[in-house]
Amino acid sequence: MRQLLQPSLNWLLLFIPAAVWLEHTSPDSHSAIFACACLSVLPLAGWMGRATEHLAERTGEGVGGLLNATFGNAAELIIAIMAMRRGLYDVVKASLTGSIIGNILLVLGAACLAGGWKFKVQRFNASAARNQSTMLTLAVVGLVVPAAFHYLGGKERIHEADLSLEISVVLLITYALSLFFSLHTHKRLFSAAPEAEEVRHPSWSLTRSLSLLFASTALIAWMSEILVGSVEQAAHTMGMTSVFVGVIVVAIIGNAAEHSTAIMVAMKNRMDLSLGIAIGSSIQIALFVAPLLVVASRYLGPRPMDLVFTPAEVVATGLAVTITGQVSSDGESNWFEGVQLLAVYVILALLFYFLPEVHQP
Repeated sequence: MRQLLQPSLNWLLLFIPAAVWLEHTSPDSHSAIFACACLSVLPLAGWMGRATEHLAERTGEGVGGLLNATFGNAAELIIAIMAMRRGLYDVVKASLTGSIIGNILLVLGAACLAGGWKFKVQRFNASAARNQSTMLTLAVVGLVVPAAFHYLGGKERIHEADLSLEISVVLLITYALSLFFSLHTHKRLFSAAPEAEEVRHPSWSLTRSLSLLFASTALIAWMSEILVGSVEQAAHTMGMTSVFVGVIVVAIIGNAAEHSTAIMVAMKNRMDLSLGIAIGSSIQIALFVAPLLVVASRYLGPRPMDLVFTPAEVVATGLAVTITGQVSSDGESNWFEGVQLLAVYVILALLFYFLPEVHQP
């Protein structure tokens, strides 16, 4: 009973029945439904983060970071699929952009700040970080080229869907090869820095970890469907554009798993795992989730989805990748670098807040 009365993120699980009740009894209360659905995802994402951290204890930093990024991105993928099926491509693209910049600026920035406040200098594998930064640059190329074709192609825009599909196939193949590179042929390059202190705790059983992962994923899928159904009306009621809601609000909710785990492991001086979660998650969104949605839209969406993002989204992603590469290139981090990353995130958030509503092409 004493543990139940202690403040806990699990208290937010009460918003699950609240969201379901509001959806069935007050379907026009979009702001309340949206708020309850968002709050209910937070503890569920936290469950996913804890379970994947325990799985990482069994697999090592490289595979552990990949597992956390994969299951952490499950929330974003589920939300995106639900929105895509409703034809809300503006929200889908905005949430993808928000996930990319949120992971490498907000999540990594908070991790560097929290870990750097406890340890003066934290070290990690510079070779792995540079490789990940290069993959992020590839992600920016994958966003810039379709946008450039759209705004410069003139009458050739009829080929945009085909161009996006072909680029998506290239990105998916490259992502698969990057996993083969980092987990098999060159896995020693991605091992933890020898100077890093590692504090390990007894792991959960494999059955417990996987059960919690699947249960939280199923509940997130349910809450995401409710969330997507109210996002546009809620944004209008609260005076926010759908792009801001997608880039900032939905992305923060979907990144809750990465937030909790990346910060916790950074405070244990395990920056290799923290970077693997934050940067690896952005790479997975850009090179796997976004291309996968383009392919899936041919079968699940009302029309094919393309990779043509707005100029603001392309610029924001490019700036985020640039400063992340500068911060991670030397193999060391401190609390002030975390402040710098967070400052860029706040600036970009202000941009999207004041940006007028513009429907994407």
